[in-house]
This record gives sequence, C-alpha cells and structure tokens, in this order.
Amino acid sequence: MRPASTPRLPVTARVFVQRFSSTPRGARLARHLALHRLDTWGIPYGSTVSDTAALLVAELAANAVTHGRVPGRDIEVLLRLDAYMLRIDVSDSRGERRPTVMAALEAEHGRGLVLVEALADRWGVLDRVPVGKTVRAELDLVPRGEKSLAGDDFARG
Repeated sequence: MRPASTPRLPVTARVFVQRFSSTPRGARLARHLALHRLDTWGIPYGSTVSDTAALLVAELAANAVTHGRVPGRDIEVLLRLDAYMLRIDVSDSRGERRPTVMAALEAEHGRGLVLVEALADRWGVLDRVPVGKTVRAELDLVPRGEKSLAGDDFARG
C-alpha cells in the first residue's frame, strides 16, 4: 500500500531581471520597476510583502550604486517569486567590497544593511561570475510557524 501523497503548491517561478545605470536614479528606477512587477504577479502595492520588498530593493540598490559602482558598468536586479519565497538579488561589479552588518553598525552614516538584516528572512553575499558580487535577500511567503501545503516548516532563519 502506497502512502497518501501530500498536496503541493505549484512549482511555477516568475523571474524578472533588469540592468540599471549605477546611479541614484538607476537605484530609484529599480525599486519602482520591482514593485510594478510584483503587482503584476499578484503582490499588490501597499501589501506587507510589497512594502518589505520595496525597502530591500531600495537599500540593496543604493548600496550597489554607492559602494559597488564601477564607471561604465551597470547594476543588475533579479526578482524570483515562487509559491514559498521572494528572492531579491542585486549585483554589481565590485567583488572586493563585500558588505557586512558589523561594518554598517560601525559606520558614521548608512544603516541599510541593519535594515536588510531586520527585514529579510535570510540574506548573504555571493560571488558573481565573471566579476563582481551579488547581494541576495529572501522573504518567506509562508508565515513563521505555519506549514505550507507541502508540509515544510519555514521558520525564520
């Protein structure tokens, strides 16, 4: 006798990737377009996920254009949404300048990574091939302590 199968959420993932100029204007445009894309995917403006994503994209893009800028090179923003999670990747060309929360706490100004640490369920810095780095923040779409239809427990990590 086979065990009953567990219902699963659809595996469909939506992906948005766009390059922006490595300027404050490019960072603002990244935030606006990210929110527009989330709205078209069914995450409405003003919702908790939309507002949190807006802050994360704004902080990560601002950091990329401020600390990761290389003249003539763009930043790249990638959003990936599936039934369980929203992933936000912001990439720049300065792989040697890796952000840390401790550096943000010790800085004279700018506490963006402290905000990212507080809002994201997970975040980290990845190498980008062939050059640069990607700062990734993830938001779980299943509330803490609840189980998804697949039976996985998504506690804050």
